[in-house]
Amino acid sequence: MLDEKKKDEFKAKFGKQLGKIKKDKKLSFRNIAKNCDLDPSFISKIEKGTENITLETVLNLLYGLNVQPRDLFDFHIELNKDDIRK
Repeated sequence: MLDEKKKDEFKAKFGKQLGKIKKDKKLSFRNIAKNCDLDPSFISKIEKGTENITLETVLNLLYGLNVQPRDLFDFHIELNKDDIRK
């Protein structure tokens, strides 16, 4: 099982990347939500790193931000075997 700290780190980095794209494109949560099937408050929670989202949600975000998957996942995370508990 993956360590909870590592999961939280991943969600936080994903959210930070979402926020960077939002800022670079000068979008609000409502602007993003207009172009996809997500609620603005849910998008805000994703940016804060508090939501564990599905691939379907990622697809919605891609439409909302008008970006490619590589743009949302353009961050580094250290992968260590010690992060997996047996």
